[in-house]
Amino acid sequence: MAAVETGRYHRSYASELRLWNTTPQRVRMIVLAVVLIVLPLVLDNYWMALVNTALIAAIGAIGLNVLVGFTGQISLGQGGFLAVGAFTSAILTDRAGVPAPLSIMGAVLLTAAVGMIFGLPALRLKGLYLAIATLASQTVIVFVVRRWDWLTEGEGFVDVMRLEVFGFSLSRANFDQQWYIILAVITILAALTATNLFRTGVGRSFMAIRDQDIAASAIGVNLTRAKITAFGVSNGFVGLAGALMAHYTEIISWERFTLDVSILYLAMIIVGGLGSVAGAIYGAIFITFLPVFSRMLADELGGVAPVLSDQLPAFEHAIFGLTIIIFLIFEPKGLNRIWQRIKEYFRFWPFRY
Repeated sequence: MAAVETGRYHRSYASELRLWNTTPQRVRMIVLAVVLIVLPLVLDNYWMALVNTALIAAIGAIGLNVLVGFTGQISLGQGGFLAVGAFTSAILTDRAGVPAPLSIMGAVLLTAAVGMIFGLPALRLKGLYLAIATLASQTVIVFVVRRWDWLTEGEGFVDVMRLEVFGFSLSRANFDQQWYIILAVITILAALTATNLFRTGVGRSFMAIRDQDIAASAIGVNLTRAKITAFGVSNGFVGLAGALMAHYTEIISWERFTLDVSILYLAMIIVGGLGSVAGAIYGAIFITFLPVFSRMLADELGGVAPVLSDQLPAFEHAIFGLTIIIFLIFEPKGLNRIWQRIKEYFRFWPFRY
């Protein structure tokens, strides 16, 4: 009779620090690597553009999950902080002549700093009150972007030069495929960074605040420093996503960073799973592709219910809202929990526990 695993035990610090300890975990990582390599070989430009959009969204969702899922600080300012990262990187590259990698790093640092400033209300506010305070940051940032003519030179938008790294400029022929390589590498690094963050004292202090901030303070966690740091780290990821969005789309305007975008990113971490780096990625992919599959469904049902095609925007919004409701009712922990249950089923099969 085959032995059943009853737990995971470590005999050394090196074993405990490894991200993947079991053979199934390593096999899944190998399969994932193969899928990532094969994707640009089998998908056309349309689907590659969607994949690239999902990768950028995944980076921003990881950042938001650091704040909401791991630290318990609600934020509705995601769209505004994306705008900070996008406009900062675009202006540094086009007007100051800063190389793209340095301009992206500058965008990350500035967005983190702006996030820490707007995170100051978190020192006094919680829950719905904090959500309203971060909503104010969204409104203020978008207002500045719309009204400050210097940002767009009176045009209302900013054209961004084609990405050039170390003298290599992306070609139009393989534009999405080349961007896919860049975004896949950055997304993997962002995911690994966030995962390892919560194995450090700083990350654990974030989770302690989420679980019970008074108890965290009693055991020595500096609440002021931890909350402000959480806002900075979270918005650093968001600034990275905004900068990559600017260079990928090569044009930015305030319409890309409205409150709808903030709600969209919040939906990503709800659907994917709060307090999970992998869940943020699952949610970003799911929400990015949801409108596409909604349109495909409306086209398939067009002969039976032509109203779906005629009222496509309303149908997409209905599908989006219904998806959020279903997850909140039936699986509040999101896609990540569903995946965990699937793994547990096969790990313990044929036993039920």
